[in-house]
Amino acid sequence: MAHATSDTPALQVEGLTRQFGLRRGLDEVSFEVPQGAFLSIFGPNGAGKTTLLRVLTTLLPPSKGTAKVNGLDVQADAVELRAMIGFISHNPLLYPDLTAEENLRFFADMYGVPDPEARIRELLVDVELDHRRLDVVRTFSRGMLQRLSIARALLHHPKVIFLDEPYSGLDPHAMDILDNLIAQVRAEHTFVMVSHDLDKGLELCSHALILANGKVVSVQPASEIDHDLFSATYRSTVGSGVS
Repeated sequence: MAHATSDTPALQVEGLTRQFGLRRGLDEVSFEVPQGAFLSIFGPNGAGKTTLLRVLTTLLPPSKGTAKVNGLDVQADAVELRAMIGFISHNPLLYPDLTAEENLRFFADMYGVPDPEARIRELLVDVELDHRRLDVVRTFSRGMLQRLSIARALLHHPKVIFLDEPYSGLDPHAMDILDNLIAQVRAEHTFVMVSHDLDKGLELCSHALILANGKVVSVQPASEIDHDLFSATYRSTVGSGVS
C-alpha cells in the first residue's frame, strides 16, 4: 500500500481496461491528474464514463491495467480507499424510511465521523434541509433527495469526490446550492465529475477528458483548452453515433 504525499497524483490510471464479455467498456485508458484538480469527463452514452467512475470508486474491478486514487490501488487498497472518497450519483443512496438526520447519523457512524451531531447539523444547514431534518426521506422531492445525498457524500471530509451527472434533475435553486457547496470546499478536495453539459463541465474544471468507445479521445488541462476546438471535438464524438 502506497501513502500519498503532496506530489502523489490524485488519479493515476494506466492501461485501464474493463471487459464485458466480448465488449470493452474501457479500452487501455491512461491519464493522470494532480491533487486538488477538478476533472470533468465528457462523452456520448455508452462511452465508458460511468464504468470509469465505478472502477475508480472500487465498485467494479478492472480487467487489466491499474488505477490509483491518492496513491491507493482501487483493488489492493479498496477498503482504505472507500473511507476517503465521496460519491454523488443519480441514486441518492439513502434509506427512505429514515429521517434526514437518521440517514446522516448512520453514515457518520459508518465512517467514524468525530462530533457527528455538529457535522450533521452543519451540513443540513448548508444544503438548506435543517428544517426537514426530522422528516422521513420518502417524503422528499427529487431535488431535496439530491441535496441530502450531497450532504451524505461530504460527511467524512473525503479527499476525492466523484459526481455522476450531479446536476441532473435539480431545479435552479438546488443547482445554486450545489454550486455554492462545491465553491466552499473546492480547495480541500479533488473532484471527478461526469457530465453531458459541456459548458457547465468546462466552467468548473481544471482538467477535461473526452471518452468514446471506452478510449480516451482527449485529455487536457483547462489552461490549454481552446474552447471552440474542444467543443467541436466533443460534438463530433457525440454525433458520431457511438452508443
